[in-house]
Amino acid sequence: MPIKPYFEDHGITLYHGDAREILPELETETFDMALTDPPYLVSYSGRWGSDIEIIKGDSESSWVEPVFTEVWRLLKPDSLCLSFYGWPHAETFLSAWKAIGFRPVSLIAFIKDRWGLGQFTRAKHEPAYLLAKGKPKRPNVAISDVLDWEQTSAHLHPNQKPLRAISKIVSTYTSDHSSILDPFCGSGTTLIAARNLGRRAVGVEIDERYCELIALRLSQEAFEFPIVVCPAVQLALPGAEQDTK
Repeated sequence: MPIKPYFEDHGITLYHGDAREILPELETETFDMALTDPPYLVSYSGRWGSDIEIIKGDSESSWVEPVFTEVWRLLKPDSLCLSFYGWPHAETFLSAWKAIGFRPVSLIAFIKDRWGLGQFTRAKHEPAYLLAKGKPKRPNVAISDVLDWEQTSAHLHPNQKPLRAISKIVSTYTSDHSSILDPFCGSGTTLIAARNLGRRAVGVEIDERYCELIALRLSQEAFEFPIVVCPAVQLALPGAEQDTK
């Protein structure tokens, strides 16, 4: 029986469930790129004193190789995958990627416009690997491997990625009508970027609270209204007071 989307509109499809169960149901070699922000394996639960729940899948690594094996199967020949990762467990991600067949072709640093908390250093960047399946075509214009990360005022997810930076990746490494895969949707930034740029995309999110959020964001036209959902997901209506935190 075909899996039923949680949301589907204008070439964007969202599934609610575990990527290990959803991805095997999708057709082989149907995506031009994968772009995802998986759990970092650090049992993240927000800043000190936060009541944010640990991200599902963030406390163990058994999912890493099975999910990225499926990502490899679903990507077309000679394509790219951009994946964030948890740097304390870089060897886990890199070992799995290389065992599957992915070849790292770049390490991209996203530089934040404000400092985070820390113990030995205060974090101001997040890294992501650009991985190749086969021999992908080079972009028309190669971008810098350092990109600005502008924090959003509407905090939708504890590990939300910036729409502007993700849109830059999408516009650089895909073309009109390309299809993008994101097996760990989070707040849905990859899907929003794809929608805004006229790409097709399929996403998977295990937490239904965030599926509801993503569907709400995708139900808009190509603009964002203020929503505050983190740490407890609260889906605000258009015109709600903007979070200035």
